[in-house]
Amino acid sequence: MTNRTRTDGNRGSQRPALGSATVSILTAAYLLLITNRTFWTKALTYFDDTRTVVLLAIGLIALASAILIALSFKYITKPILIFMVIAAASASWFMDGFGTIIDREMVRNAVTTTPAEAGHLITFGFIKHMVLFGVIPVGLLLWVRIEHKTFGRKLKTNLGLIALMLAVTAAAGLTEARTLSSTSRAHRDLLATLNPFTPIVQVARYFIGTAKVANVVVEKRGLDAQVDAPVSASGRPRVLVVVAGETARAESFALGGYSRDTNPELSKLDITYFPKTTSCGTATAVSIPCMFSVFGRKDYTFEKGVSTENLVDILTHAGIRTEWWENNTGSKGVADRITSRSFSNENDPRFCVNRECRDEVILANLDSWLESVKGDAVLVVHQLGSHGPAYYQRYAEERRHFTPDCRTDELGNCSREEIVNAYDNTILETDHFLAAIIGKLKAHEANLAGSMIYMSDHGESLGEKGLYLHGAPYFVAPSQQTHIPFVLWLGQDTKKTVDAGCLTAKTAEDVSHDNLYSTVLGLMYVQTKEYKHDLDVLAACRSDVKS
Repeated sequence: MTNRTRTDGNRGSQRPALGSATVSILTAAYLLLITNRTFWTKALTYFDDTRTVVLLAIGLIALASAILIALSFKYITKPILIFMVIAAASASWFMDGFGTIIDREMVRNAVTTTPAEAGHLITFGFIKHMVLFGVIPVGLLLWVRIEHKTFGRKLKTNLGLIALMLAVTAAAGLTEARTLSSTSRAHRDLLATLNPFTPIVQVARYFIGTAKVANVVVEKRGLDAQVDAPVSASGRPRVLVVVAGETARAESFALGGYSRDTNPELSKLDITYFPKTTSCGTATAVSIPCMFSVFGRKDYTFEKGVSTENLVDILTHAGIRTEWWENNTGSKGVADRITSRSFSNENDPRFCVNRECRDEVILANLDSWLESVKGDAVLVVHQLGSHGPAYYQRYAEERRHFTPDCRTDELGNCSREEIVNAYDNTILETDHFLAAIIGKLKAHEANLAGSMIYMSDHGESLGEKGLYLHGAPYFVAPSQQTHIPFVLWLGQDTKKTVDAGCLTAKTAEDVSHDNLYSTVLGLMYVQTKEYKHDLDVLAACRSDVKS
C-alpha cells in the first residue's frame, strides 16, 4: 500500500497520496461504522453477546473492503466511492431519523412521488446531515490523490487483498455461524438496514423490475361485465363515491375506540365502521394499485398490477361512468385508462399552495359533478389525507383542535405530543371531509341513489418503537402502518336491501383491502366472473345479490 504526500506544483499545497486499496478499506470502515447507527443498534439488541457484534463488524468491514477493492479501477474508483458515501449519507438520514427500511417498494414510492411531497423531506436538518456525513467525506475523497499501480501489479496485489478480506469475513462468520444464522432468520429487518449495500441492491431491483414491464401489454379483464339492474329500485341512477384515504391509521379513529374524539361528525351519521381492517401495503405505491387489483395481498405483485386491468377498468367495461379524482401523488397506474382529474395540477389558489391542496378542493367541485350524473357512476377520490411529515398543512384552522401541534416539516424539532396532536387534527379533517361527502350525496337523493366507501391506503407510525411515517416492509411493519379505517355509508335505496343486523355482525370479522374489489362490484350490481361473492362484505346481508 502507498501512503505518502505529494506537492501540487500549481498551488504549492500538499495533498496526501494513498493507494487505491487503502482508500477502499478506509471508505468501507467509514460506511460500516459511521453511517449504520440503525443497523448496529439492532445488532446490539438482537445479539446477546457483544463478542458476536464485534466479529460481525470485523466480517462486514472486511467484506465491504473486498467489494470496494474489486471495484478500484483507475478513473472509476473515486466516482464509485463518492456514490457510496452520498447514498449512505442520504439513506442514514431516513433510517436513523424515521426508522425507515429501504426496500424495493420504498424506492418505488420515492421515485413516483411529487416535487411537493419530496420538498417536505428536504429540510434544513436533512441538508445539515448531508453536509456532515456526505459532503465533507466526499471532499476528503476529492482531496486525496489515489495512486494506482500498473495493471499487472495491481491485479496481483488486489487479488491477494481480496482473498485476505474474504478469509477474514469467513473466519468471523464461521466463528459465530449458528448465532448469526438463527438471529438473521428471526430478525429479517437486521440485514434490511445494512447501509448503503441493501438500499443500493433494492434500487437495482426496482429498476430491473421496471425495465421488465416497460413494454408490457395490459391483459384485459372483466370483458363479460354488465350491470344486472341498470338503475336502482327507485329508478334513480346509482352513484358510489370510493374514497382512497391517505395515511390514516385505525388506531387514531374514535370510531374504533381511540380515546380522543377524532370523529365528531361521522359518529353522528348512520355509517358502518369495520374496526378490523388491514391494508395491502404500507406505502401508496403498493397499496393503491393493490386495493384496486383483482389480486389479493398475498398474490399481488407490482408486475401483476401493471400488466392487468383493474377494478375501474371493469366498471368501465360494464358501461358505468367511472372517474378518478387525484389530490395526492398519482393513481400509480390505476386510472391510466379512464377519465381522471388532478387537482394538484389545477393548483386552485383557494385550497392549494405549490401544487399541494387540502382535500376541501374536492368538496368544492363535487356538487357540480353529482349534478352531471345521468346514469350509474363511480367516482374514486384519492385524498391527500394525513400525509406527513407536514401534517399541519393538511387541515384547516377550524380543525386545529389538538394543540400544541407540530407546525414544521422537521419532526425532529417537535415533541411527540406535538406530532400526535398535528396528526390527530388531520384525522379530524378527514372526518369532516367524509361527513361532507355523505351530506352532498344526501342532498342529491331526489335524483341519485348514493353510497360511499372509505378505506385508507395504509397507516402511520408516530414514534412507536422509534418509527415515524410509513413504508416499512410488510413482514416487519407495525400494526400502526397496516391497521386502517374502513367506513361504509349506504343511501336509502341500498339500505333497504341490506339486513342491518347482518351488517352489524359483519363488522366483527377481519376484512382488508382484498374486500374492496368485489364489494364495489356488488354495490354497482356488476355481473362478471371477476366478482367473488365471499369477498363482498355486503353480499351475505343482501337478498338481491347473486352468488
